[in-house]
Amino acid sequence: MQLARRMRFVTASPTLAMDAKAKQMRASGINVINFGAGEPDFDTPDYIKNFAVEAITAGYTKYTPASGSAELKEAVCEKLRRENGLEFFPQEVIINCGAKHSIYNVFQALLNPGDEVLIPAPYWVTYPEAVKLAGAKPVILKTNERGGFKLTASVLRRRIRPKTRILVLNTPSNPTGVVYSEEELRGLMKVAISKKLIVLSDEIYEHLVYDEVRHVSPAGVLPEAKEWTIIVNGVSKAFSMTGWRIGYTAGPRDLITAITKLQSHSTSNPASISMKAAYAALTQPAENLAEMRRAFLERRNFVVRRLQEIPGISCLNPQGAFYVFPNIYGLLGKNYRGNMISTSNQLAEYLLEAARVAVVPGSAFGADDFVRISYATSMENLQQGLERMTAALAEGVELPKEL
Repeated sequence: MQLARRMRFVTASPTLAMDAKAKQMRASGINVINFGAGEPDFDTPDYIKNFAVEAITAGYTKYTPASGSAELKEAVCEKLRRENGLEFFPQEVIINCGAKHSIYNVFQALLNPGDEVLIPAPYWVTYPEAVKLAGAKPVILKTNERGGFKLTASVLRRRIRPKTRILVLNTPSNPTGVVYSEEELRGLMKVAISKKLIVLSDEIYEHLVYDEVRHVSPAGVLPEAKEWTIIVNGVSKAFSMTGWRIGYTAGPRDLITAITKLQSHSTSNPASISMKAAYAALTQPAENLAEMRRAFLERRNFVVRRLQEIPGISCLNPQGAFYVFPNIYGLLGKNYRGNMISTSNQLAEYLLEAARVAVVPGSAFGADDFVRISYATSMENLQQGLERMTAALAEGVELPKEL
C-alpha cells in the first residue's frame, strides 16, 4: 500500500513509544519503573467522576454541537476571566479532543505549504510533527541550560523571516519544567506583535507551578497581546483527566469558526460525557489540586537532589509541570557492559535493560545531551528507580583518551 508523501516526514511519539514499551515489559512480568509517563498518577477526583455518572444516568449521551457544548464553552470563558484576567466569549472558544487535538487543529487552520513555525527547543515532541502534517516547516530555536532553557526577545527578533507565521510557547514547559516570567513574556510579545507573528500558547500545565512562581498567559501581558495569541489548554494535567480527552482553544473568532468547520468533518464533538466531567472540573472547587501540587513539589525536590548526587549528571530545578530534564553529557562516551554510550537514546536503552527504569531520551525533545524523567509516580517508585539508576550508571567505565 502506498502511503501519502507527508507520512515520510512524520515520526511516532517517542514518549508514547517508551511508555508503551515499559508497560509491555511490565505485562510480561518484568518489574519496570516507568519515568516516561506524561500523566499524573492521581485518580480523577470523585466529584468529577460523579458528575459524569449522573450525566450518563440522565441520558446525556447524544451528539452536541461540533464545537462542544454551550455550557462548557461558557465555563471556559469564566475560567479565563477568573484565573487569567482575559475576556473571551463563547464564539471565541472551541472544545477539542484533548490539547494535542487543539494544537493540530490550529496548525491545520492557519498554515500553508512553505509557512514556518518557530519552536524553541527543548520542545514537546508533537509540535514539529503537527507542523509537518500541515505541510509547513518547523524551525527549531535552540535554547540552553545556562540561559534556563528560555527563548529571548533578541533571539526571536533575529529568527523571524518573511514566511514565519507562528511562534509556539509552552509555559510551564514540557520537558524542562521552565516557567516564563511576566517580564520575559512581555519582551517576546512586543517582538511578536511588531512582526505580526501569531503566538500559540500551550498552557496545559498552568496550575502545576512551585516555589511561589505564578503562571502568566502571554495573552495578558500587553493590551494588544490577546489579539495575537491563541490559548490552548485542557483538563488533563491539573485534574488528572488524561483519558477523558478534553482540551480547548481560545482565540480570534474567525480562527475558531474555521476550526469548527474542520472539526465538524473530522472528529465532530468531543465525547458528551467527558464534557460534562470537564464542566465539573472547571466550575467546582478544585479540591484535589493543592494536595497534588504538594506531592509533586516533594517529589521534585527529592528527584533533583538524588540526580545531583550521581556523578556525570547535573539538573536544573524546574519551577513547573512534573518533569526534570537532567544533563547527561558527563555520562556520554563511557562504556557500559561492553557498549559505548554516546547518545541519549543509547543511555535510555541501557537504563531500561540494566536498571529496568524507563526514561525518555532528550533527542525526542531536540536536546540529545539530556533525558526526561517524569516524577508523576509514587515516592516509592522514585526512590527505587533512582537507586537502580545510580547502581547501573556506576558501572560506566571511562574510555582511554586517544594519544
